[in-house]
Amino acid sequence: MSYLRMSLLSSCLIAGAAVPALAQNASEILVVAGPRTPESLELEYPSTEAVQEARKNVYERLLAYEMKPNAEGVMTENFDKLVGALAESWKVSDDRTSITFTLAKAKSHAGNTLSADDLMWTFERGWALKGTFYWYMNQMLKIKDFSAFQKIDDRTVKVQLPGPSPLIERIWVNSDLGIIDATEAKKHLTDADKWGATWLGTNTASFSPYKVTTYTPGREIVYEANLDYYRGVPKLKKIIFREIPTSSNRVAALQAGSIDVAEWLLPRELDLLSKAQGVKVWKVFGNYIHRVDLTNTIPPFTDKRVRKALNYLVPRDQIAKAVYFGTARETKSPVSEIYPGFTDAYFGYKEDVEKAKALLAEAGFKDGFKTEVGYRTGDEIEEQIAIILKTAFARAGVDLQLSKLPSSSLVERYTQGKIPAYFLRDMAIVPDAAYVTNLWLNSASLVDFSRYKNPEVDKLIDKNLTATVEAERLADMKKVQEMVVDDAPWIFLFNPGYQLATRANVKGISWYTPNGNAWFDYSKE
Repeated sequence: MSYLRMSLLSSCLIAGAAVPALAQNASEILVVAGPRTPESLELEYPSTEAVQEARKNVYERLLAYEMKPNAEGVMTENFDKLVGALAESWKVSDDRTSITFTLAKAKSHAGNTLSADDLMWTFERGWALKGTFYWYMNQMLKIKDFSAFQKIDDRTVKVQLPGPSPLIERIWVNSDLGIIDATEAKKHLTDADKWGATWLGTNTASFSPYKVTTYTPGREIVYEANLDYYRGVPKLKKIIFREIPTSSNRVAALQAGSIDVAEWLLPRELDLLSKAQGVKVWKVFGNYIHRVDLTNTIPPFTDKRVRKALNYLVPRDQIAKAVYFGTARETKSPVSEIYPGFTDAYFGYKEDVEKAKALLAEAGFKDGFKTEVGYRTGDEIEEQIAIILKTAFARAGVDLQLSKLPSSSLVERYTQGKIPAYFLRDMAIVPDAAYVTNLWLNSASLVDFSRYKNPEVDKLIDKNLTATVEAERLADMKKVQEMVVDDAPWIFLFNPGYQLATRANVKGISWYTPNGNAWFDYSKE
C-alpha cells in the first residue's frame, strides 16, 4: 500500500468515518471535522469559536438579518435589513425606548409550542445568573431592573428601556440571546441548580433547527434535526462533528471523502485544496480581530510604553507571507473594517526594533523582560505566529515563554486575569462600532479580558450606547479608535478571514458574524 493510501486510510479511521450510517441516506448526513468540540452548550458560557458554532445551531434568535450572496457565492448577512426569526414581527417605539415582540408559531424539539413564558423564563434565568444575558441587557441597553421585561399576552413580550438605544433592534440578532424551551428545561432543575446550568451545559432545549443528541467533549458532538422547525424541515437530518486537532488529518480525511466539511485549515492547505478535484474552498473576509491580548493589570503591561513597544516588534510582513500566504489583512483598529465607523487612520505600528528598544528603556526595561503568552492546543496558526513572535521579541531582550494550553484551560486563565498575554481570535456579532468597542474595551464590560481601562474611552463608549444621532456616534467612535490604538491594550495582528473546505457536493454555504456554520442552510447533492 502506498504512503498516500495509508495516510488517507489512517485519517479516515481518525475521523471515525461511520460508513454504514452514511450509506443509509448519505445526502441527509453531514460529517464535519474541526480542531475542537464546544467547551459547553450553556448560553452563559464565555464565547469561543466552537461555542459560537454550536450556539448558532441549537438556539434560535428573535431577529435576524436578511441574507444575500457575496461574490464567491456565499450567502452573507445584509446589515441594512432586519427580518423576523422567533419574533414574526416587532415594533419599536418612536423614542427608541421600547421594543415589542410578537412571536412566531414555533415548536421545540420536545414538541412544545413557543410562548411568551419561554421568553420570560429565559430572560429571568439570564438576569439571575448575572452572566452573558444580564451583561447585554444591563451594560448595552442600560436596563437596571427585571421589571423592564413584560409579558403582554401568550404571544407578545415587551422590553422597556430606561432611555433610547441605537441597538434596541440589532442586539437581538445576537446568537448569545437564544430562547430556551422553558417547559423542557424545567424538567431538569434541582434544588442545587434551580436554573439548570448543569443540564443545559451538556443538553439543549430550544426552538432551533437542531438539537444535540451526543455530546462528548474532546471527541464529537452530534446534532439531529428538529422536524417541526418553524422555518421548514432541515435538509440535513444529522450533523456529526468530530474533533480532529491536527489540520493535516482534516485535509486528508476531506480528500478521502470520509468527512464532508473541514474547518480551520491552514492557509497553505487551503491553497492546495483549491486546486484539488472533488473539493471546494469557500472564502469570506469577515469580521475577525486576531490579536494577542495583554493583561493590562499584570506588570509590565501596566505601562502602555511596553505594550506599544511589542507592537513595533511584530514582523507583520513575515507573518503575512509565511503563515497566511498573503490571504489575511492587518488588523489596524479594534473595529472590524466591514463595520460602519471603522478607521485605520491612527494605526502607525510598523516594524521598528530601535523604536521598540527606546520605549522599553524609557519604561525601565532597557534589558528587556520575561513573560508568558498562551495559545490553544490544536491551533497551528497561533503556534506558528507565537514562534515568530518569540524570535522577533528577543531582538529587544523580551523573553517570550510559549504556553500551549487546552482551550478550556486558556479561557479559565484569561477570564480570571491570570495570564500575562494570550492569543484571542474573536469577533463582535453586532455591526456597530459602539457595540464592538464596548464589548472588548469598556472597563465595565464582562469581556474586557485584557483589563484595559481608559476613563475617556469608557465615557465615549457609554455615551454612544444611548446616543441615536448616527453621524455624531461615528465621529465619537473614531476618537475611541484613536485612543485605543495609541494605548495598545493588545498586540494587533491580522484579520484571517473565514475559510471553509468542503466536498464539491456540499451546497448552501453561508456566513454570519459569529463565524459559526449554520447547518440549516447546508445541503448535499
